[in-house]
Amino acid sequence: MPQTVLVVDDERDIVELVRYNLAQAGFRVVSATDGRQAVDLARREKPDLIVLDLMLPVLPGAEVARILKQDEKTREIPIVMLTARGEEVDRVVGFELGADDYVVKPFSPRELILRIQAILRREGQEDPEQRLVYDPLVIDIGAHSVRLRGKEVLLTITEFKLLLRLARRPGRAFGRDQLLSEVWGYGGDLETRTVDTHVKRLRAKLGPTGAWIQTVRGVGYRFSPEGHEAPD
Repeated sequence: MPQTVLVVDDERDIVELVRYNLAQAGFRVVSATDGRQAVDLARREKPDLIVLDLMLPVLPGAEVARILKQDEKTREIPIVMLTARGEEVDRVVGFELGADDYVVKPFSPRELILRIQAILRREGQEDPEQRLVYDPLVIDIGAHSVRLRGKEVLLTITEFKLLLRLARRPGRAFGRDQLLSEVWGYGGDLETRTVDTHVKRLRAKLGPTGAWIQTVRGVGYRFSPEGHEAPD
């Protein structure tokens, strides 16, 4: 059964361009042209991924993302923001709202499809039976959840993937370009500061244990949990 992508944009030409290219790549496509319709469709269809414009009628894209990320039934759906607003502050806000990627108009349809495929591909790569335990932090791969002292920490999909990649190899330093490749699924023109933005958010959500994600000057980051030996 083909994976479903919800495309949300008030420009019908953009919707049709993205729909055509997604269909050519083998995806099933549903679409919405305003924010309220997008929320309703996401809840009803539960798509595998959402392509979301920020500037929407009825309900702005930022509010759509906020609503979906706060809803237990839709918060795990990856979001790719597709927008004309390409300033750094807009990108940061997008990632803070839980976006997994950010594509600026005008855009290459082929690049957009590759980014969507990369996000969906990495969704199926974990061992569903595995758990990583660094007391008091527990990463449950099958449940796609993180618990700290027994309480769930609400992470976006990309934040979860980033933490998981680091935590699987505690003590090892990962370069930003390497993390872009292994967590996001590609490098290219995605700025390495995207990694920094996600690390900052991840540290904040993990509270005191966020300090376990250490900056390695001139390289990137490593995960160094206190009182734990690195596995073989």
